[in-house]
Amino acid sequence: SSKQKEATPHRTGPEKRRRRTDFGEKAVGCGPADTEATEPWGCNIRLQASTRVSVHTATSTSINHPKPQTPSPPVSKGIRDRMESVGPDNGSAQAPSQDDDLSAAEVARYSQRLLNEGHERWEGERCPICFLFIGLPVEKHAKMNVCCMKMVCKGCTLASHQRGLRGCPFCRTPRPTDNASSLAMIQKRTDKGDADAIYHLGQCYYFGRLGLTEDVPRAIELMAEAAEFGSVEARFNLGVAYYYGEGVEEDKLRGVRHWQLAAMKRHTESRHNLGVVEFNRGNYKLAVQQWVISANMGDEKSLNAVKDMFVKGHATKAQYAEALRGFGDAAEEMKSHQREEAKRLGV
Repeated sequence: SSKQKEATPHRTGPEKRRRRTDFGEKAVGCGPADTEATEPWGCNIRLQASTRVSVHTATSTSINHPKPQTPSPPVSKGIRDRMESVGPDNGSAQAPSQDDDLSAAEVARYSQRLLNEGHERWEGERCPICFLFIGLPVEKHAKMNVCCMKMVCKGCTLASHQRGLRGCPFCRTPRPTDNASSLAMIQKRTDKGDADAIYHLGQCYYFGRLGLTEDVPRAIELMAEAAEFGSVEARFNLGVAYYYGEGVEEDKLRGVRHWQLAAMKRHTESRHNLGVVEFNRGNYKLAVQQWVISANMGDEKSLNAVKDMFVKGHATKAQYAEALRGFGDAAEEMKSHQREEAKRLGV
């Protein structure tokens, strides 16, 4: 069959960053794509708050991805034609490639490890109250509380409100009333080495929120620190930064390595992105393998990608059936009466 058309990427410049949704009300993320992605299941590529940057003030009521479900741009094929893989067990070293002084067998072993690990969502995407995994995208189905850095699903937030409880639904701390009090809460946890708080603070600098002056290099430093402390969201966004050269020198290989490390730590969006990278290289078999994994974790965009590849003859019927079944199971496990009620009420 003919070669698939390569998806066209877009990048988000500073002018787009300044047009982001109010940080005190919604999750900070990318705005509308400059150009529509060639494929509807394009890459989750954006330097954004993801699950760790929204700040709730006393007047804020909801958070969401800016322009939810807007196709994110797929990765361009400009990435170097070489094999990347995952690093050693400590998760901090660079991934081996065939350009390194490693045998082909070692490269293949690391590549296989990438496919064998990280098949379940990371625990940070569970609601700390009902203990169910939060729906994807997380920002559409949950709210962040800077007092405790806990992402609480909208179902539990609604239930807390209906019981007459005020403040944070998890720790009961009164909500911050202004930018200064929000920043103070983040800084307090940052000083204690809280990875999520450090990542939050980095996002504040990146977008110039909560009264801070926009400082992208400082933001990248903080996200790198958060990643070292174990934040997979920071790791994911570092991948975005390096892939597109946002605040750092563009290094697509290094960006992909960050996604690989995040995927190993069970980050769904990073796993999906790796599939798009392989798709744009023409490695359709490997792309489908990556997408089946992320579809089984509940990522609808990955499911649609597998379906598209099946229709075009690049995925088997068994692979599509596995992705469909796994996605259905994951979606069912994320449901609850409270969440359905919140959805019905438009919370």
